[in-house]
Amino acid sequence: MNAAGAFRPMLSRNGLDIAPLQEITSRPSPLRISFLADYPQFADVLAPEIFEHWRYVLTDETINDREAKLRQHLNKSELPIALVAHNDTEVLGTASLRANDLEGYAHLSPWLGGVFVRQPYRGRGIASALSQAVEQIACSLGHNTLYLFTPNQQRLYARLGWSTFESTIWHGVKANVMTKEWG
Repeated sequence: MNAAGAFRPMLSRNGLDIAPLQEITSRPSPLRISFLADYPQFADVLAPEIFEHWRYVLTDETINDREAKLRQHLNKSELPIALVAHNDTEVLGTASLRANDLEGYAHLSPWLGGVFVRQPYRGRGIASALSQAVEQIACSLGHNTLYLFTPNQQRLYARLGWSTFESTIWHGVKANVMTKEWG
């Protein structure tokens, strides 16, 4: 765990391991971060919850659209790539590395997108761990800059070292495009 209290993802043969200095759940099973491609069954759990979470903004999207989008992320070495946070028995959240994630910003790439933690597991550092794991994947693919947009999680990302690039409107909702550079 770093000074900000976030979990530090580490690459392993079976995906990304999270090595916390304290447990984030009452279960003895560790939090793991892996490619969604290795656990495609988790998409069936995530799709309806993500659909419900963003339904107020993405009013034209259907559950089938969301399922199809997750299936497009079943990759390990080419974008889009989805990661999942999980323990031994259930999926806790997801995040993706995408070539583009916001209409009108195709000139900026790649993007951290689709960060979602299931309701019972929020506030435990999982979104931070997933974000950092996506940063590792971006770095391993040769990128030194990453972008994201968020309507309401600016403070979280600022704590993780992101800075505001500019303000924008996404489906009628005020949001910020943020960026992070390294190396």
